[in-house]
Amino acid sequence: MNKVVQLANSLEEHWMPFTANRHFKANPRMISGAKGMYYSTDRGEQILDASAGLFCVAAGHGRPEIAEAVNKALLEVDFVPPFQFGHPASFELARRIATMTPGDLNHVFFANSGSESVDTALKIALAYHRARGEGQRMRLVGRERAYHGVNFGGISVAGMVNNKKAFGLGLPGVCHLRHTMLPEHKFTLGQPETGAELANDLQRFVDLHGAESIAACIVEPIAGSTGVLVPPKGYLSRLREICDQHHILLIFDEVICGFGRTGKPFGSDSFEVVPDMITMAKALTNGVVPMGAVACREKIYDTITQAAPENAVELFHGYTYSGCPVACAASQAALTIYQEEGLFDNAAKMAPHLLEAVSTLKDLPVVTDIRGYGLLAGIDVAPLNAPGERGLALTQELFTIGLMTKVTGDSILISPPLVCEEKHIDEMMEKLTTVLKHH
Repeated sequence: MNKVVQLANSLEEHWMPFTANRHFKANPRMISGAKGMYYSTDRGEQILDASAGLFCVAAGHGRPEIAEAVNKALLEVDFVPPFQFGHPASFELARRIATMTPGDLNHVFFANSGSESVDTALKIALAYHRARGEGQRMRLVGRERAYHGVNFGGISVAGMVNNKKAFGLGLPGVCHLRHTMLPEHKFTLGQPETGAELANDLQRFVDLHGAESIAACIVEPIAGSTGVLVPPKGYLSRLREICDQHHILLIFDEVICGFGRTGKPFGSDSFEVVPDMITMAKALTNGVVPMGAVACREKIYDTITQAAPENAVELFHGYTYSGCPVACAASQAALTIYQEEGLFDNAAKMAPHLLEAVSTLKDLPVVTDIRGYGLLAGIDVAPLNAPGERGLALTQELFTIGLMTKVTGDSILISPPLVCEEKHIDEMMEKLTTVLKHH
């Protein structure tokens, strides 16, 4: 007979991700419900969501349209093996995404997260050059202060030291562009006027290592998790020029920027630069079901598929849950909401109010810098005794008065759901001011 073990109510068994576990379990911030722009606690407190969950809940919380679509999918077909079998929903979703992506990025490979999407894009880049007879192109170029997820490929090309230093040397042959946060950019909202020349770091790597060794360059259009670093004017277009000149693939990590955060479908649309691949996740399903994707240009798909023998697997890569029916249903419902409610347009409409509102924090003594673009802003605060100490304290204090934000180190990141109204932004600033003025 099986023994039934009764467990006491405990927080200890769950090892939480990217969390100060000991601090949280002593001071838990528990959520029991969510609707619209607000979370709620088990004590009935309302918590305004200033970070769209984790940059992902674009349409607000508790959307019945998505819940109904997921339930319907579960009842019709719950799982189909994605290797050598298919179901209509994944093809329909890929076709829909292809209508939204810029240029000829018309082929979509599904994954389950931003991290998986990044590693997928890097592998596709290597496979593409091998298929076109330049398999020696194995070097990857990332950027300082970048965040590209937590898998080994992603942390290798990324540039946030705490995400890397405990996990060995990473992939060999990776170079990093300098980050674009210059001293003269302090308190700049929108794109800085200076700094485009930093893109020439890529040309320096070409000169040092040879263009024939470089497969791809990956950047976030806006470096989000590190603190919202907006690209200088001309920076992304200069990267595009260098990549075109030397047959290097340009990958935009749009896991945060994608699906309206910049006021347009993708950051590449806002900055008018078309990459060779786009990684996406988060708002792809409004955050309700894990899903990621990579959109690729026609030439990449065609080169890889046509290089393989007839009836052979062309790309030895994929995941058990690639394009699973439930995630596809959630994504279709989310994309319909974005379209029917004009949420990308609302983001563009609300962006000036957000940027004007965060600028009012400039005179608080603890605030050392403010940056922003679209519905995305970063507020730096002076560190206490150790980096991140004040940021953790602010996370707790803001939650206590009813505001949830994403804090990286000593940077407060604001990225409200795209359904936000001016009154929500005003409430965010009121609560931020209340807490920050006491620091």
